[in-house]
Amino acid sequence: MRIPGLIDVHVHVREPGDSYKEDWDTCTQSALAGGITGILAMPNTNPPITNRSSFELSIQLARQKARCDFAQYVGAGNKDSKDLSKFADLAAGMKMYLDQTFGPLRLDNMLQWAMYLQTWPKNMPLAVHAEGKNLAAVLLLAHLNDRPVHICHVSRREEILIIRAAKEKGIKVTCEVTPHHLFLTKKDIPSLGEGRSEVRPRLAEPSDQEALWENIQVIDCFATDHAPHLLTEKESEKPPPGFPGLETALPLLLTAVHERRLTIDDVILRYFTNPKRIFHIQDQPETWAEIDLNKKYEIYSKETFTKCGWTPFDGWNVTGMIKKVVLRGKVVYNDRKILAERGFGKNFRNKKS
Repeated sequence: MRIPGLIDVHVHVREPGDSYKEDWDTCTQSALAGGITGILAMPNTNPPITNRSSFELSIQLARQKARCDFAQYVGAGNKDSKDLSKFADLAAGMKMYLDQTFGPLRLDNMLQWAMYLQTWPKNMPLAVHAEGKNLAAVLLLAHLNDRPVHICHVSRREEILIIRAAKEKGIKVTCEVTPHHLFLTKKDIPSLGEGRSEVRPRLAEPSDQEALWENIQVIDCFATDHAPHLLTEKESEKPPPGFPGLETALPLLLTAVHERRLTIDDVILRYFTNPKRIFHIQDQPETWAEIDLNKKYEIYSKETFTKCGWTPFDGWNVTGMIKKVVLRGKVVYNDRKILAERGFGKNFRNKKS
């Protein structure tokens, strides 16, 4: 069957700065292999995307290398927020890091939070990494400033229940959940290994995972938080947090459809319709993915396109395969082959690029 080309609103491309882990070329190949025709790139690169010059550097690299469509977030740093607002319309949105993450962009001062909430244009997306009490605090500040916020990678029972209560009160909040939080828990750490299982937010208790599934109607988006690191790094004394996820997300979700935990409409709503609406993504004409809902197979790390070359779902049996992807009328993926050329991707925020 055909489904729309999917939109992943939470992707770490790793370029500029850490292209040995991933770059715009390999990341977008990975996306196409996962049925994803558009990605929104996170700003915790090296240098981080916190000003106009670093933003333009990333966009230039994307124009040269990206094989699917894209947009680039800017990151809330510790400097004047008004500078970022001057080119807000060119960005995917702003990302605020309020809890531990990979990179230097964490904001610990609540006055800084308020500054960005007040100055970032209300009509532009604002994505927030906020866990536990910080989630409750930023929802209050956003509500006081009458602005919408999007909460990234919700992983705990208390968090999804807070968001549900906020929505019931009419607070302007949307949220996403990752496949790895839907399909992995702390119980998987021994088999994965301590280093390979490092991720932020951390893998949660089975009861937290159960709460996510019980409140699936509260969740607006599926998003991978694709965050590749090499296995040598993951197995080091200080493993960085993050999993690759672009190629495994849809097969895992289709397996949940096969098991009747989701419907195909649930997947399309949260991996296309809502991301497109919340993040103001323009139409991609003649764009779709062909999937085989009944195809059973095993996920193998060695068959992935991501430069990091591994997946926490190695050896998993899944049901549902991406066969072909068409982007703007061109076959860009077919039968395990990437057919899009480097630079074929278009910037969602600039029709001319």
